[in-house]
Amino acid sequence: MAFLCLSFAKGMDFFMSTKSAVSKENSASLFTRIRRNKEIYFLLVFGLIWYIVFAYIPMYGLTLAFKTYKASLGIFGSPWTGLENYVYVFKDPAFLNSVIRTLQINVGRLVFQFPFPIILALMINELRVGRFKKVLQSVYTFPHFLSWIIVASILTNVLGQTGLVNSFVRLVGGTPISFLGTPAYFQPLIYITEIWKSAGWSAIIYMAAISGIDQEQYEAAEIDGASRFQRIRYITFPGIQNTITVMFILAVGNIMNAGFDQIFNISNPATSKVAETLDMYIYRVTFKSASDFSFSSAVSLFKSVINFTFLLAADRVSKLFGGEGLFG
Repeated sequence: MAFLCLSFAKGMDFFMSTKSAVSKENSASLFTRIRRNKEIYFLLVFGLIWYIVFAYIPMYGLTLAFKTYKASLGIFGSPWTGLENYVYVFKDPAFLNSVIRTLQINVGRLVFQFPFPIILALMINELRVGRFKKVLQSVYTFPHFLSWIIVASILTNVLGQTGLVNSFVRLVGGTPISFLGTPAYFQPLIYITEIWKSAGWSAIIYMAAISGIDQEQYEAAEIDGASRFQRIRYITFPGIQNTITVMFILAVGNIMNAGFDQIFNISNPATSKVAETLDMYIYRVTFKSASDFSFSSAVSLFKSVINFTFLLAADRVSKLFGGEGLFG
């Protein structure tokens, strides 16, 4: 027994000394790499400082989800209440309705909006006139730089009661249509305006992926007599499939965010019931009624956890179907 204990002790000493040596060697090599590439690491410092100050330190504010916030005591001094805020959250019918409405809108985004930048990128790539292609790229990308306030103003001037469309309807003797005040039209307007605003910008990612495809494949396919559609189907689309998968996973991981800026600016009192997504619900609870920052923090944390869960699930599903996923 004593021999076994002595052998075990010597084995542990050898393991710890080996581990310490390896650790020192790795540390030395790390410091060597940092010293060799000090300029690059120096540039990284500013990015790390930004993330620490504006992304990681504010995470402590999430503790408000488990506290009763009192302005006089601040975040640190407010008393802990455990899961009491979540009891109130899940008892609120408006919260559950906003979750369902957010999921409905974002599932529609995945079905109607997500494929559009891909189709646009494929169409632009098939253009043969280089100058015309650059002009179209600029035209389609420009709306991305407009704020949703400006987009909402354009929408009002075009589809409002006194807008361009209804003015023409009156001119021909028809009855004006309340495009912006009819709840049934609200969701389609969300999709249309989002496609108009962001499809050109999102298409840049897919066009960059297309530019990385080996051009010899197109030349070989053209020699073999493949049509344009066949080249798209068998060369272009498979070449950007990994990019599409990554973008789809990110879109699924953002499924609880319904675009607050867009909905806030396009919605109005007539469409408020169909426009109250989870973000709008948080805004209403925090600013339009008696401010309850603990309650709204609880809802925000719930939203982030669900988004993260959907992100991991989508990544897992993509790997099951043979994709690389986000994490390789």
